[in-house]
Order: sequence, then C-alpha cells, then structure tokens
Amino acid sequence: MVTIREHKIPSADSKPYIAIEGPDHALWFCESGASKIGRFDPDSGAFTEFALPAKTATPIGITPGADGNLWFTEKAINKIGRITVKGEITEFLIPSPYAGPDGIALGPDGNVWFSESEISKIGRITPQGEFAEFGEGISFASRPLSIVVRDGALWFSEASGNRVGRITVDGAVTEFPIPSVNSQPRAMVAHPDGNIWFVETSTNALGRIDRDGKITEYPVPTLDASLRGVAVGKDGNLWYTANAANKIGCMAPDGKVRGEYDIPTPNGGARCIATLADGRMFFTQYDAGLIGEVVLG
Repeated sequence: MVTIREHKIPSADSKPYIAIEGPDHALWFCESGASKIGRFDPDSGAFTEFALPAKTATPIGITPGADGNLWFTEKAINKIGRITVKGEITEFLIPSPYAGPDGIALGPDGNVWFSESEISKIGRITPQGEFAEFGEGISFASRPLSIVVRDGALWFSEASGNRVGRITVDGAVTEFPIPSVNSQPRAMVAHPDGNIWFVETSTNALGRIDRDGKITEYPVPTLDASLRGVAVGKDGNLWYTANAANKIGCMAPDGKVRGEYDIPTPNGGARCIATLADGRMFFTQYDAGLIGEVVLG
C-alpha cells in the first residue's frame, strides 16, 4: 500500500526544486521562486527557511559537502552557495559568465562538482572556494544537468545533447548517446547494483546505463507523463515523479513498473524525489509549494 502525504511550505512563492538529506538528517531543498534554502524536519514536520542575499538567485541544485555544509547552485546570478546547518550563507562567483549552474554533487575527490547548463561545461569548486571548469569533450549546446558519482568518476545527463556524459576528476570526458532521439535526460541516480538510472522526459521512459556504457530504456505506462525525478527506495526499486501526469511511479530494477500513484493536489508540478537514510521518501511539488511524502505499507 502506498499513501502520499503533503506538507505545505510557509513561503507562498516557494517553488521547491531539488531536495536532499542534509548532515543533520533533515530534508534540505532549494526554493527557486522564493530565493531561499528550505529545511524540513521529517520527524516534527516543521519548516525553516533561509533567505538568500539576492531575491532573484533562483537556487536549483543542492548537495551535502565533505565539510559538513550544504552547497547549492544559484542559476540566475551565476554563483555557487554554501550554507551551514545553522543557516550561515557564503557565495562564490563562477569564473565563466552566464554559466547557468544547475545540478551539483559531492565528488569522490572531496570537491563539489556542478553542471554549467548554458555553456556546456562541468565545474568544480573546492571547500575553500577555488574553481576549475571543464568543457573539452562535452558536446556543444548539450545542456548538462544532473550529476551523480559512480566508480570514482562523475556522470551527468545532457538534456539537449541526448547523451549521458562521464567526467573523471582529472577532467577527461566520455559521452554515451541515448538510443531514443531527443529523449531529454534529466535527473539521475546511482543504484547499489552499479547501474545509473535517469529520466527521459520527452520519451516517457527511465533509462539505465551500466558500467560499460550500455544504455537500456524502459517506458512507463502513462503517456506524456513528463518524468522529472528519480530515486532508489529502501525496497531497491526506482521511484519517479511524473510531472504532467501528477503521479509518483515505482519501477523494479528489471524495468517492470510496479505501480503509479496519484498525487492528492492537482497540478502539483512534481520534480525531485529523494530517499533519506532511514528509507523515508519525499518529493518536491514545484507548482503547489508542497513537500510530498511517499509512505509505504
């Protein structure tokens, strides 16, 4: 049995986007509309919001860093932000102008890596705030977005390039074309079995890329669902958000869809879905200003 609960974010214009578990085991998320970083306590249901210096920062991606802080992208003002669990904020200006920072992840080298969606590069920032940017080997206008780690390298989706990219910590890039044309890959997640899964927003499928770079695609049953987020549940299944269909779906690692479940609030705009260490799952509802919770059993 699957039940979906919803939690209302205090800011009316929140527009929650990417969410992750912080070092304090709370759910931290970017409020793209309100220009805030939000914190949700999964035990008490309480929200705390931290306003960013710029009211038009448009935070998108967020990740825990090796330093015990959270790092996030500020897409509209071309900066990488850092926030402590107490809410202290520091910002770093990206060297390349109009880079369009989007996805972000802690790398295997202890640095934070991020996608530069507008200039087709992958950036790196050290805990001290020093930048490096890598573009050689990444297809022009490929729009890199989500980033995950596997086998000591970083893997990223290329939404306009119809590819999955791989970059080593030394900056060497390899690209893997997706079989379907114009699939628009977005969110990605590394599965414990060694595969990486990603949503194909335009072709209504989940994609899987193995360690050899072979890509397999698995369609979902609801047409034009506009998949946006994907996470691995405590059950080992892939849980995904279907933005246009207003559903949460579940797919087994063999590609069989286990079920799709209606989100209570219509047109919620489901985006990211995240699994906490204790197995609880939460997802953002961009258009409704809600944090959704998937309850199993």
